[in-house]
Amino acid sequence: MKQTVIGMLLHFLLVLFGVLAILVLIQAQDQSGFISIDCGLSELSSYSETDTGINYISDAKFIDSGVSKRIPPTEIIVKQQLEHVRSFPSGVRNCYRINVTSDTKYLIRASFYYGNYDDLNEPPQFDLHFGANVWDTVKFTNLSLIATSEIIYTPSQDYIQPCLVNTGNGTPFISSIELRTLNNTAYVTNSTKTVLSNFLRFDIGSITNIEYRYKDDVFDRVWFPYEVDWARLNTSLNNNDLVQNDYEPPRIVMSTAATPVNASAPMQFHWSVDNENDQYYAYFHFNEVEKLAENETRSFNITVNGDFLFGPEIPVHQAVHTIVSTKPLTGAARYLFSLLKTENSTLPPILNAYEVYKVMDFPQSETEQDDVDTITNIKKAYGVARNWQGDPCGPVNYMWEGLNCSIDDANNPPRITSLNLSSSGLTGEIASFISKLAMLEYLDLSNNSLNGPIPDFLIQLRSLKVLNVGKNNLTGLVPSGLLERSKTGSLSLSVDDDNLGLCTMNCKKKNIAVPLVASFSALVVIVLISLGLWILRRQKVVVTSSNSKERGSMKSKHQRFSYTEILNITDNFKTTIGEGGFGKVYFGILQDQTQVAVKRLSPSSMQGYKEFQSEAQLLMIVHHRNLVSLIGYCDEGEIKALIYEYMANGNLQQHLFVENSTILNWNERLKIAVDAAHGNVLFMETYFLHFAALYCPLCEFSGLDYLHNGCKPPIMHRDLKPSNILLDENLHAKIADFGLSRAFGNDDDSHVSTRPAGTIGYADPEYQRTGNTNKKNDIYSFGIILFELITGKKAMVRASGENIHILQWVISLVKGGDIRNIVDTRLQGEFSISSAWKVVEIAMSCVSQTTAERPGISQISTELKECLSLDMVQRNNGSTSARDELVSVATVSVSTFLAR
Repeated sequence: MKQTVIGMLLHFLLVLFGVLAILVLIQAQDQSGFISIDCGLSELSSYSETDTGINYISDAKFIDSGVSKRIPPTEIIVKQQLEHVRSFPSGVRNCYRINVTSDTKYLIRASFYYGNYDDLNEPPQFDLHFGANVWDTVKFTNLSLIATSEIIYTPSQDYIQPCLVNTGNGTPFISSIELRTLNNTAYVTNSTKTVLSNFLRFDIGSITNIEYRYKDDVFDRVWFPYEVDWARLNTSLNNNDLVQNDYEPPRIVMSTAATPVNASAPMQFHWSVDNENDQYYAYFHFNEVEKLAENETRSFNITVNGDFLFGPEIPVHQAVHTIVSTKPLTGAARYLFSLLKTENSTLPPILNAYEVYKVMDFPQSETEQDDVDTITNIKKAYGVARNWQGDPCGPVNYMWEGLNCSIDDANNPPRITSLNLSSSGLTGEIASFISKLAMLEYLDLSNNSLNGPIPDFLIQLRSLKVLNVGKNNLTGLVPSGLLERSKTGSLSLSVDDDNLGLCTMNCKKKNIAVPLVASFSALVVIVLISLGLWILRRQKVVVTSSNSKERGSMKSKHQRFSYTEILNITDNFKTTIGEGGFGKVYFGILQDQTQVAVKRLSPSSMQGYKEFQSEAQLLMIVHHRNLVSLIGYCDEGEIKALIYEYMANGNLQQHLFVENSTILNWNERLKIAVDAAHGNVLFMETYFLHFAALYCPLCEFSGLDYLHNGCKPPIMHRDLKPSNILLDENLHAKIADFGLSRAFGNDDDSHVSTRPAGTIGYADPEYQRTGNTNKKNDIYSFGIILFELITGKKAMVRASGENIHILQWVISLVKGGDIRNIVDTRLQGEFSISSAWKVVEIAMSCVSQTTAERPGISQISTELKECLSLDMVQRNNGSTSARDELVSVATVSVSTFLAR
């Protein structure tokens, strides 16, 4: 009987131990407060990271923009969660939305590993926003650096929105986002709104010299070893040996400590800061790792820059004690901490670990949650194709397009006060969500395809001062409450006559004859206008036909394509052939097999819908041997596109600088230079074409010559560079992309002040300095392009962390007088020395620091043709190699170049 009882007891104990073991294992593997996101990981994919066991998921459900990229394999082994990135080549601000538990303290960490994922060898620099506030600037000192931004934050909403912002210094990207819940009683400051950014975190007594994180740290903080010449103390701690506090530093970190080598000396360490006004909180973690004898004591005080901070500190054996600076440290460029033993202490001070956090300023509250929910529902209901990401009202410079907000009091959240959805392709009835924007003062829904009645719920918007619903298909009675407010002057109400079904009194009595008469009158006017235009066109044909053989002809034509046709033309946007500020460019084929380039407006485009409207209204088709035609456009709802003649050989930049591209020979380079100066010009895409058509519709000028001298007023391109020189199937060059061009009221060389434009490396230094524009700014840019054609090198090259301009080294080579060291080595000497020196001379004159000494484009064109003739003469004589040509033919003096 006793044996049975003992057996049952043993069995019970074994089961109990097994359960306890499982509970311990579950606790060790508990990730209930973790959100671990691998950015760029394919959708629906997940994995458990090898070293930590942390479970990572894809970021696909947290964001609807960006592209996934993978880090190319290298000798450097990186953690699994850094092998992918999500890159954001489109849009200025791209935001994640991650659900969290409001009023819960989180450690939030964003990691960035460049790893040359884009094969550019140029790490970008960009900003990181957190909701309505700026979080950090992400920058890299080398390709293999892992940048990390980590904050401790208590969200007031049930979501957070980390955003990546393009500042013009490269494409933003991100590798991972990690969230870890903390104890709300830890990392407490003197303000509940304080955001802490991790500045330092050290394992002071480390004897392994390795970093620790989860599973050693239950909050997945990363502890780095501290390298200093101190004595090391350590002990072994089992799972339950250490009594923890709310900060729960890792057991393995607290099992070691550092102490001065000289027992009577103070223990000192310091850190420096860039801004003396910044504020910092320091957290010191102590545990007595030695079991002291009865006659031993360890007691010490802590000072900072000589001022008393805390004391006496008496560490307790196998129990964590954390000392926190009760108020933020500020006002110093360097903080020196000293641990000094007290008079009655027999042992020197110890320190196990410490953390330092910088106080971050998140001054702007996030937008009122009801407004956020409402505007998000409006976006979904209407499919608003705008870059509406992140907080609607902040930061102020990134407020959502079409919104205005009240941001008056830091203690009150911003409220949406203005909503402009005019010309946004809205269909259906007016959404009831709008009535929940309680502080709305301005509402513009005009120029859409809304139908149904003006709803009564708009009366609930008591703050509404302006309501515009004109140019829609609305019907029924206008609510009497809105009419009464309109009569008293408290509401400006615009409904206009386009809403033929609307009425302000009993709709049954509305006279249907009025719209019929109006429609008939409009029809008569249209017929008369069309007849007049037909007669005018016939007259223009007669006028131009006599000269058509010499000068070409011109006529206006706007061929409109539907979205369905665009889909068919581009095979559902299958092939991307380019991308710019307007959006992506796709290859397409018309029904008659004509190849075209279709440039589609991106919803996140900086240029936006208004500029598309301006282009679509002003652009016309010009038939001229020196112009490539705009074939048509698409303006259907949110789909906006322009259709151009296709340029089969891309742009000059691709042929000069893209690896594995066909190398242009010397003769081809000369012809491209001649074309660009006096050759073809791509049909101009912006408003200045209106001037060209008025003042120079049939002139013989072309290329830059056409812009500078053939058009009245003259046109300055202001952004000449190889990517804006397109090549057709025969490598004929055509200047493109006139988005920054300007037409001026006179054709002399006087300076005109404008906003900055152009691309670094090509922009005239004088223009960058003064902002004054004249023709010679384009001449400087053209000179840089000539040097790129000559040398095969880029205008700007990144070396040793600095940007090196092509003129910085090419001028010294010109001084040396050896043309073979200047001309692109890929040509292997297959060029005419005499023509090469001549082109160098032209390029040098173009980039003269004295603007007045730069030649006009007509002179440059003439001289480039001479270079082409020199090359052709040499070819006709049977020689194409510089090695076969006597150097004596290069009679141009180097000193002449430099004098210019």
